Amino acid sequence: MLVDDEPDIIEIIQYNLEKEGYKVITANNGKKAIEIAENKNPDLIILDVMMPEMDGIETCMLLREIPTIQNTLITFLSARGEDYSQIAGFEAGADDYITKPIKPKVLISKIKAILRRKDSNTVSTEKIEHDGIILDKVSYLVTKDNTAFTLPKKEFELLHLLMSNPGNVFTREVIMNEIWGNDVVVGERTIDVHIRKLREKFGDNHIQTIKGVGYKFKTKED
Repeated sequence: MLVDDEPDIIEIIQYNLEKEGYKVITANNGKKAIEIAENKNPDLIILDVMMPEMDGIETCMLLREIPTIQNTLITFLSARGEDYSQIAGFEAGADDYITKPIKPKVLISKIKAILRRKDSNTVSTEKIEHDGIILDKVSYLVTKDNTAFTLPKKEFELLHLLMSNPGNVFTREVIMNEIWGNDVVVGERTIDVHIRKLREKFGDNHIQTIKGVGYKFKTKED
C-alpha cells in the first residue's frame, strides 16, 4: 500500500511496482490508510511523512496498534532525511526509512529487500521464557507478569534474538544483519531506538549494554 498526498508520486511508484508484478493499493492520507490496512492487510506499507490532517508518524503509530497487521512491514519514503526524522519514524514502529529523491529502480530493489525479510522470518512454534517474560512466536505476543504486549515487528524480532541465547553478547553488526538484513541500509541509531523502546516496556534489568560491543539479555542467574 502506498500512502502519499501527492498524486504524481503515487502514480510513478505504482506504475513501477505493478510493472514488477506487485499488487498495489493506494491512499492519499493517513486516515484512509488505516481504514484500508484493516481491511486489506497489506504485506508492506510505504508511508510519506509530510501529509495533511494526519502526518506519517502519527499514522504509523496508529497502524502499529492494529493487532491484525502486526506482521505488516512499514517503511517511510520521505524527503525528510534528517536524523531526528528517521529516529521519529523508527520510534513510531517503522521497519525501514527511505529518503527521497530515489530512482525507481533503486526503490524497487529496496522494496524487494524489505519484503525478503518478511519471507525469511517464518513464524515457528517456538516459545521462550526467562524471568517471567514469555515470548510466543505463534501468537506474536510477549507476556510479562500476566500483561500481554503486542510489539512492532522489529522490536519483537530483536527481543527474540536476545532472548534466544541469554548471556550471549550480540554485536551491533550481528543485530543489524539478523534483524534488518545486510542488504538494507538503515540509520546508525536504529538499534538504539529499538533497545530503548524494549527497555521502556520490560525494564532496564534484562537488556544489558556491553559498551563498545553490543547487547545481551541478562537473566537473574547471570
